[in-house]
Amino acid sequence: MRSTRRSYLAALGGTAALGSLAGCFSALEGGGGNGLPEGCDVGTLDSVSSLPRPALGPEDAPVTVDVFEDFACPHCGTFTTEVYPQIKSNYVDAGDVRYRFFDFPIPVDETWSWAAASAARAVQDESDAETFFAFTEGVYENQDSLGEDGYQIVHDVADELGVDGCTVAAAAEQEPYRDVVESDKQTGSERGVPGTPAVYVDGDLLDSYRWDTVSSEIDAALDG
Repeated sequence: MRSTRRSYLAALGGTAALGSLAGCFSALEGGGGNGLPEGCDVGTLDSVSSLPRPALGPEDAPVTVDVFEDFACPHCGTFTTEVYPQIKSNYVDAGDVRYRFFDFPIPVDETWSWAAASAARAVQDESDAETFFAFTEGVYENQDSLGEDGYQIVHDVADELGVDGCTVAAAAEQEPYRDVVESDKQTGSERGVPGTPAVYVDGDLLDSYRWDTVSSEIDAALDG
């Protein structure tokens, strides 16, 4: 992923903006972007009502971390690009944590909170969980430009991962995975998600998404 294409994408959008640790709570006016990349005419995509939970780590890991995210939330961008990689390298790869992703479009952006989520589920549907999580990182790294170049961004990130970019861009536009995303949001509402990112360790909602907080809670759960 650290390729010429990724460098181009990073130049388009840059790293997600840093902000306070409160998270994202309210909606902003969305931007639709410039439309599908040239030559991307894949027709109407079939609607998909269910997919497996995107997850990494062994199913029988001693600790489960659940994260609810909105792709247009800058705090989620900070979490995914700065904290998630540390969770993965320190706990998931060691087999200590089962890490599960949930969509929770507030929506921060009326278009891209939903469109990017559908694009990510298209990647999941066409590949696997590892590729899904790599795609989410790529989108967050270019989050600032989704409003202007979103369809090109999701196309190029998917293409770099070996998934057909035109199909993924069309999924962003048509939202064939809307039911999947809405089901996740309902799950979050039932669990009392207050904003994004919402991080749960073994079912307990943390009061911060900072690495020191998350790692301390995981360590405590492992020690318990």
